[in-house]
Amino acid sequence: MRDWHSWAAVAIFVLAYVAIISDRVPRTTAALGGAAGMLAVAATDDRAAFYDEHTGVDWNVLFLLLGMMAIVGVLRQTGIFEYLAIWSVKQARGRPFRVMAMLVVITALASALLDNVTTVLLVAPVTLLVCERLALPAAPFLIAEIFAANIGGTATLVGDPPNIIIASRAGLTFNDFLVNLLPIATLLTVVLLVTCRIMFRAALVGDEARVAEVMALEEREAIRDRTLLLQGLAVLALVVAGFVLQPVLHYAPSVVALLGAGLLIAISKADTEQVLREVEWPTLAFFAGLFIMVGALVETGVIDELSSALADATGGNELGATMAILIGSAVLSGIVDNIPYVATMAPITAGLVTDMGGEGDGTHVLWWALALGADLGGNATAIGASANVVVLGIAQRNQQPISFWHFTRYGLIITAVTVAISAAYLWLRYLAFT
Repeated sequence: MRDWHSWAAVAIFVLAYVAIISDRVPRTTAALGGAAGMLAVAATDDRAAFYDEHTGVDWNVLFLLLGMMAIVGVLRQTGIFEYLAIWSVKQARGRPFRVMAMLVVITALASALLDNVTTVLLVAPVTLLVCERLALPAAPFLIAEIFAANIGGTATLVGDPPNIIIASRAGLTFNDFLVNLLPIATLLTVVLLVTCRIMFRAALVGDEARVAEVMALEEREAIRDRTLLLQGLAVLALVVAGFVLQPVLHYAPSVVALLGAGLLIAISKADTEQVLREVEWPTLAFFAGLFIMVGALVETGVIDELSSALADATGGNELGATMAILIGSAVLSGIVDNIPYVATMAPITAGLVTDMGGEGDGTHVLWWALALGADLGGNATAIGASANVVVLGIAQRNQQPISFWHFTRYGLIITAVTVAISAAYLWLRYLAFT
C-alpha cells in the first residue's frame, strides 16, 4: 500500500466493521465514528468526502432515499399498506410460504423495473403488517425480500446502481442486460424460493385463528383517506415514469424522487412534520458514514490495489479471469459498498477485455461476471447493499430488529448458492463451446 494513510484507513475500517457486526454499538454510531476517524488521520479530506463523486458521499443515493421515504410516509397515512397486507394474505389463503413466495416474486419483478431500494421501501411496510396480522416473525420475510431485491435488480440496467456504471463503461444498453442477465436472474429467483422454503421452514407455521380473522376482514375498509391515496398514487406513478424515462428526460433518480416528494406534499393536506418524522434519518446517516469510509479506502488506493491484484491473479486466462472477477467481486461487495468497488473495477475489467482481444465487445463475459459478482455479493452481509441497510433500518424502527449475524448467516448461504449457479451459467453460455 502507498503509505501509512493506507494502513490507517484499513485499521479504522476494520474497527468500524467489527463494531457494526458486534451489534454492541449502534451501526450509525460506528459508521459515523469510522468516517470521523478517516478524516482525522487524513485518509480523506472534505473535498474527497463531500464533493468527489468517486470517493465521497453519494448524495444521489441519499436524496433518492429521502424523497422516496417522504412519499412512503404520505402513503402510510392513507391506509394503503394495510389494504395491501389484507389483500395479499387473502390471495395466499393465509398460508405463510405462499405469502412469502408472493412477496418475493413481486419484489424481484419490481426491482428489475425500478431500483431495488425504491422497491423495498414500498414492500417492507406491507410485509410488517402482514406478519403482524398473522402473528408471524417478520425477519424471515424481510430477509427473503432483500435477497429478491438484489437478485431481481441484477436483471436490468436500472435495477442496481453498479449496473449503470458497468453499462456506461462498456457501452451496454438496457436490452443487453435483458438478453444476458434476465435468464439467470429468473432462475436464481426460483432457486431463492426453494432455498427460503428450506431455510425458514420453522418460521412458516401459521396461526389458523389469525388467518380466519384476516380472511374475514374487508380490505377496502382499511383505506382512511381516499383523496390523499389518489394523490399519492398519482405522484408515485409520475415518479416511476420519471425513473423509466431517465434516458429521455435526463433527470437523475434522486431529482425525480425529490420532485415527487415536494409535489405530493404541496398538493396534499399531509402534515409535513409528520412526513419528515417517517424518514429513516439514522439510515441516511449510516449511509453517509459508510460512503466516507469506503471512499477513504478508494482515495488511499486500497480498493485499487485489491482490484489490481484480482486482475493480476488471472494470468490472462479467460476462464480464470471470469471466475476470479465473479468470486472476487462477490466477496468484496459483501464487505464494502459495491458502487465504489465497481467504479474502480470497471476500468480494470475494460483493460482485461482488451488484453483478451475483446476490445469494443461490450457484451464480453467479463462484464457479466463483474455485474453478477457485485450485485449478488451484496446479499452476503447486512451492509453489502443499499437495500439491506434500508430494510434493516425499517425493521429496527418497527421493533423487529434483525442483527448483523442473523442476516449474514442466511446471506452467506444465498450468496454461495447464487454465485455457484452464476459461475456455471457464465461457463456454459460464454466459454464452454467457444
